[in-house]
Amino acid sequence: MSSVKIAGLSTATGVTVATLKYYLREGLLHAGAATAVNQADYDESHVRRVRLIRALVELGRLSLADVGAVLAAVDDDSLPVHDAFGVAQDAMVPRRPHDAAGRVGEGEADLYQLALTEVDRFVRRHHLDVRPDAAVRSMLADAIVSLSRFGWAPTGQVVDASLFDGFVPTAMAEAEFSIDSVPDPADRADQVEYTVVGTVVFEVANAAVRRMALEHHSHRRFARTRRR
Repeated sequence: MSSVKIAGLSTATGVTVATLKYYLREGLLHAGAATAVNQADYDESHVRRVRLIRALVELGRLSLADVGAVLAAVDDDSLPVHDAFGVAQDAMVPRRPHDAAGRVGEGEADLYQLALTEVDRFVRRHHLDVRPDAAVRSMLADAIVSLSRFGWAPTGQVVDASLFDGFVPTAMAEAEFSIDSVPDPADRADQVEYTVVGTVVFEVANAAVRRMALEHHSHRRFARTRRR
């Protein structure tokens, strides 16, 4: 696209001028080429950046602080693609306290440690190359704790993570497709952007398809036969 003023950028991205100016002030969107006092031109790189911000905020549900961390990783040329992807992955995991002060529920801190042990076994069993401090480990541990609290395990114990073994083949196939779809451009930032967008969009798509499948099987099992 040819260079446009901020109003044109607003039209191209569907984001209000006020929001674009906020992104500029917060450093999420790089400055345009100055043409006069309080005037600048914007190009395709700005359109792509705004679309990335929207995907992270609207689909990924990230806070603007986390969006800033992801964008910093995208722009840091000294950071390898995989490390930048790890920053984005961690930012997309909801934060939850896990201390002994009771903020996570009576006795839940102990369950969380048991759940982390289950996650470690799960990672080793499936030979997953996942960082020891990856936030997704905490995410799976939280799911294990929640199921355990709802009676899926005896009191004081947690469910076995093998419960999720059946998810692995499909998840691995989808992840391989997503990562292999990342092009090999000369620009490293483009690769990081593709991996980040792919993570956000495919995760939303996977959740949508799974919920469709759940509704389908719920209908088959629980829906009452309609009378004529």
